[in-house]
Amino acid sequence: MDTKILISVEQLYRYYGHTPAVEGISFELAQGEVLGFLGPNGAGKSTTMQIITGNLAPGSGRVRINGIDLLDEPRRAKAEIGYLPEQPPVYRDLTVDEYLAYCASLHRIRKHKRSQALNHAKERCGLGAVGRRLIGNLSKGFQQRVGIAQAILHSPPVVILDEPTVGLDPNQIREIRALIRELGENHGIILSTHILPEVQATCSRVQIIHRGKLVFSESMQALEQRLGSHALLLETRNALDADALEQVDGVSSVELLDSRRARLRFGEDNPAEAVAACVAERGWGLLELALDRQTLEQVFVDLTCSDAPASNGVAA
Repeated sequence: MDTKILISVEQLYRYYGHTPAVEGISFELAQGEVLGFLGPNGAGKSTTMQIITGNLAPGSGRVRINGIDLLDEPRRAKAEIGYLPEQPPVYRDLTVDEYLAYCASLHRIRKHKRSQALNHAKERCGLGAVGRRLIGNLSKGFQQRVGIAQAILHSPPVVILDEPTVGLDPNQIREIRALIRELGENHGIILSTHILPEVQATCSRVQIIHRGKLVFSESMQALEQRLGSHALLLETRNALDADALEQVDGVSSVELLDSRRARLRFGEDNPAEAVAACVAERGWGLLELALDRQTLEQVFVDLTCSDAPASNGVAA
């Protein structure tokens, strides 16, 4: 069974004057995917999100939402999207039920279906007990839930969430993450966030944008394999010899960090035992020999702090 493509972005460009905010971005979002969209401030992440949601016109390129061209048929395409901005668009002086009923009319849900739509959204977002309460009297976590409820009220195939857990306490964050994972089973989700552990806990795929270009795009499974270490950190009591370490079976390269510390890279088979034997044989005095595990934070920093954007894992 073919996976349904819900968002297709092709060669997206947007300039502010002569400054490129988005340059040649292309990607797809399939049903059942939760895409973590990362980038430092000023990278073009917000511009891309605004273009996808139809709030900003691209300089060039094409966006299709559930097969509908956003520029040719904007009203139809936008109807396929549920959107939660960083600041939830809630009216604090309305009750939850009043606000969601208002949103249902904006989404043009037929009157005889509104009650069912409201109850379904409230149930999915854990709002059943607070329908008659003023939104302004709810906690930040519940206000975020109301924001997500309005985004999914009309059962859109695509849900876009911008920083949905900012300002929440740890328990609220766990609840919102669980809700996002649940939504991801039937929708296509784009999650924009600065919280890297949130991506690893919630998303099935991750993209990083830097200086208007996609510099990283991989499934979470591929990312986990990438983060699996193929390097050893070695520390000895006495000065070590890089040339001798390079002769150890399985060691592909040696990077001296100082006279007593080195990073040893290897292929498929971990040569830790052979390295330890080499250290013992030469009397260097083994202090530490451990896998050098990379983190998503290190990947992010490596890709977004360099002078020239990289192109790791990005499909042409």
